[in-house]
Amino acid sequence: MSVEIKNIGVLTSGGDAPGMNAAIRAVVRACAYYNIKCTGIYRGYQGMIEGDFIELGPRSVKNIINKGGTILKSARSKEFMTAEGREKAFQNLKKNEIDALIVIGGDGSFKGGLALLEQYNFPVIGIPGTIDNDIDGTSHTLGYDTALNTAVDAIDKIRDTASSHNRLFFVEVMGRDAGHIALNAGIGAGAEEILIPEEDLGLDRLLESLKRSKASGKTSSIVIVAEGESSGKNVFELGDYVTENLPEYEVRVSVLGHMQRGGSPSCFDRVLASRMGVKAVESILEGKKGYMVGLLHDKMELTSLDKAIKGNSKIEEDLLRVSNIVSI
Repeated sequence: MSVEIKNIGVLTSGGDAPGMNAAIRAVVRACAYYNIKCTGIYRGYQGMIEGDFIELGPRSVKNIINKGGTILKSARSKEFMTAEGREKAFQNLKKNEIDALIVIGGDGSFKGGLALLEQYNFPVIGIPGTIDNDIDGTSHTLGYDTALNTAVDAIDKIRDTASSHNRLFFVEVMGRDAGHIALNAGIGAGAEEILIPEEDLGLDRLLESLKRSKASGKTSSIVIVAEGESSGKNVFELGDYVTENLPEYEVRVSVLGHMQRGGSPSCFDRVLASRMGVKAVESILEGKKGYMVGLLHDKMELTSLDKAIKGNSKIEEDLLRVSNIVSI
């Protein structure tokens, strides 16, 4: 190892995601493996400003690989957005003799890490933890696979009711700016239509699609709606619109909400978190800084934080094509 690193800090920031605890565990145990001290920072950047630190060892992270949420807690910090707030945070890092930082979170969390790097040349490595899967430089973010499985399981249960009562259900899933959950969960659960921010389906086309479904003999339907879908109407307004224009449908609305963030992480997310945590520690020890670790072509690769933040994760066009074909 080429760089003298004695103490690595780790924090979780932004919205929680299943797999964050598994990533913390991997970071802590990789540090122990390489005889490096590991310091946990509670409540993200706000905890860094307030000096809310704790030393972590291999036994500190036992029995957390299967738990959702984050043992280090998470918080959003307006104070850290100011130069004065970052100065307080940096001084606390120095006071606690922390030599580098691993940030587990999404776009906003990486912006905070990048600010530390640019203002103080402080080594930062990011681990993408967000259920939305909206970070460039990785095929999967931590929590995405678990959130998909949670959504599909819920939609399967809703379909039982839809079929029993010949109803049309609008089901809203998370995805403010990205439709990855909606598109994949919609295909996996056999939805008749999928509304995502990246594709403007349009209300007229939605009505036509539902008319075709009715004419083809379908007695119930599921429409998946990403929360950031761009029709100009929220999911309840969509339900009212269809009721007004297609009175033959009995419409219901279900919002899955924050249940998609919770729960025990899937095996995929646990393994991914373990790989990312080890890669993050080893990257720091190799002298890398300003990068995010990600999964590309089943290998751990590094992408600059700047690119990960500015890049837009793309919806797979082939999935849109498949969705249109199998929903006929």
